[in-house]
Amino acid sequence: MKQWSLNKLKRFLVVVIGITILLIGIAMIVLPGPAIVVIPIALGILATEFTWARRLLHIVRERIQRSVNNSKNNNKQKT
Repeated sequence: MKQWSLNKLKRFLVVVIGITILLIGIAMIVLPGPAIVVIPIALGILATEFTWARRLLHIVRERIQRSVNNSKNNNKQKT
């Protein structure tokens, strides 16, 4: 019974911390701040317990990588 309670407590803490950081990151989209860094961190925290967050983190990583590659290609074409 004690182990079950500790697992539930851990999951609850992951949810609270992850969603709090995610909401801060979403707010940083319109407020000044590094939303592009904070949102993946929050998804990484949530991905420790939830499959949906793991999939979403994978999508975010792909889009960030694609954006970085596009900006590198644009810089090469300009020079």
